[in-house]
Amino acid sequence: MNPTDHRSLAGVRVVDLSRALAGPYATMMLADVGADVLKVEPPAGDDSRGWLPFAVPGPDAAPGAEEESAYFLSANRGKRSVRLDLKSPEGAQRLRDLCADADVLVENYRPGLLARLGLDPASLRAANPRLVTLSITGFGSGGPDGTRPGFDQIVQAEAGLMSLTGDADGDPTRVGLPIADILAGMFGAFGVMSALHERETTGVGRAVETSLLAAVTSVHAFHGAGWLAGGRVPARTGNRHPSIAPYGTFRCADAALVIAVGSESLWRRFAAVVGIDPAREDVATNRDRVAHVDALQAEIDGLLSGRAADDVLAELQREGVPAGRIRSIPEVYDWEQVRHLGLVHELGHATLGQVAVPGGALRYDGSPAASSVPPPLLGQHEDLAWDRPWLDQQAVTGGAA
Repeated sequence: MNPTDHRSLAGVRVVDLSRALAGPYATMMLADVGADVLKVEPPAGDDSRGWLPFAVPGPDAAPGAEEESAYFLSANRGKRSVRLDLKSPEGAQRLRDLCADADVLVENYRPGLLARLGLDPASLRAANPRLVTLSITGFGSGGPDGTRPGFDQIVQAEAGLMSLTGDADGDPTRVGLPIADILAGMFGAFGVMSALHERETTGVGRAVETSLLAAVTSVHAFHGAGWLAGGRVPARTGNRHPSIAPYGTFRCADAALVIAVGSESLWRRFAAVVGIDPAREDVATNRDRVAHVDALQAEIDGLLSGRAADDVLAELQREGVPAGRIRSIPEVYDWEQVRHLGLVHELGHATLGQVAVPGGALRYDGSPAASSVPPPLLGQHEDLAWDRPWLDQQAVTGGAA
């Protein structure tokens, strides 16, 4: 099932000054639900256009097509692209003109840079009080670290995420994808949506801010609360859950499974599958199991070591015990469930031909929602953009302005 265009934000005009991932992820979320997103790039383009890995032209590609950054493709569907040199008087004025008729401005410049150009969100909102602005920074505005540049892994480290990730006796480890960027983009898109809703009543936009630091810290969840409310310093537990047991990776004869025994009723069903007395004194309650987690892990691994993973998984599923395989990325995108949910989105790119990208996570009335507009080439829409910069709810096609 391929995603379909959802138009709840049709007519909302977004000027996207953001680069790399956090801001572009936010504006892609807005584009997926119908916003008209004009990506304003520096003359050399968004830095991520040069980042690995690259997508290669397909059999239906345009003649002479060259490879394109898959990184860029992953966060920029649904947008058009124009180039502006904001340091030039002409470029700065064009941006002001765009923002005068826009509903939303999204930027993730280092704090203070746009202000030096006279293009800071406050100045642009003074000229257009209905403008909603979203600023995404690394460490937030103001404060002793507000001017620091923020890259995902730096913030994963500084915001404590790496201290929670990895084996107990290993080094702190980053999450395997740029989760700080993505979380900041998601929070940013939510902030824009709430400000647009409020504007329906007040007629006035808001200055929305978030940061990679705020995004990661706000999802510390029980780890943060455990320290703030209980004085408990969380430790790395590898694939184990720090509060629930058994919960993690367990080895069968031919593969490992992830098993999550999150309640006492699940424990009794799981114990029957693997052959443990669930009422045994050392494992009778979750508190007991967490206290004896090393011995319990070794016992379960031993009991499963002679059994095929598929057989164990089938039996656990019959008993309603949550469990799953550890899939590679290729296996995920070959999975029928992922295809069914519309999480593989095929687009007609201007030069690459048909190209597949990860789909959107939302469904409306049972249908997945993601823009059918492919990620743009650099400056692809400049010919008409300055005469007719906004679409006024017209559909965009892959090669049209």
